[in-house]
Amino acid sequence: MMRKVQVLLILLMLPLLTWAQTQVNASEIISKINRGEAVSYKNARIVGDLDMTKLQNMKLKEENKNKYDSKEYISTVTVPLTFVNCTFEGDVLAYFNPDNGVNITKNSSNEVYNTNFEKEVRFEGCIFKEASAFKYSVFSEGASFINSRFEEEALFKYSKFKDAANFSSANFREEANFKYVKFPVKVSFTGATFNEEANFKYAQFQEGVNFQKATFDGTANFKYAKISDNFNIKGANFKGGNDFKYTKLNNKQVSLSSLQEMNR
Repeated sequence: MMRKVQVLLILLMLPLLTWAQTQVNASEIISKINRGEAVSYKNARIVGDLDMTKLQNMKLKEENKNKYDSKEYISTVTVPLTFVNCTFEGDVLAYFNPDNGVNITKNSSNEVYNTNFEKEVRFEGCIFKEASAFKYSVFSEGASFINSRFEEEALFKYSKFKDAANFSSANFREEANFKYVKFPVKVSFTGATFNEEANFKYAQFQEGVNFQKATFDGTANFKYAKISDNFNIKGANFKGGNDFKYTKLNNKQVSLSSLQEMNR
């Protein structure tokens, strides 16, 4: 009888033990990056802010060295990042501006911190509970955010993807901000859900884009976007408003209705 009770207690404690084993401090990940070690976590809960904007290799951008210029500091992640089924409890930052949200005065810092990624980046099946900022980031190799959920704004404005980018089945609870992003390689948003504005204003898709079976609950903003090759919206559901003013496909202006007709 006693042995059965002991076994039962162990079984009841297993979830707690598993939870404790999978908790990882964000500072531990930053230390690995600074040491040049590949980062790989699965089924982990990341606590604290994963701030990659002030790594040990941070440098002041050359053209910003004049004392009267704004200061742009660049950190570079030189190792591959892999996160599978992970939950980020704090912010995930590859961009930081100390003056965000404050009035610009003579006492403002006039600084910005950006992060570039030299190797493959994978955030697959992950949950971003707080801010996720990749504004201005350069992704030199593949970037995958398959099946991930962004609880706050997904900030990718001005980002550069030099290789394939995949956001299939991603869930954007607030604005998905891809304004001014250039995708030189075909990108996939297949099955993605946009609960608020999907902002692709001025975005460039140089080898096409796949929005097949995507859901747009908020505004689908493709104003001034330029698409080459193929714009796949087959089976996509546009529930909210849309703005396709000056949108061009293969240098010809298109509308949502004309695109839907092409995809039948």
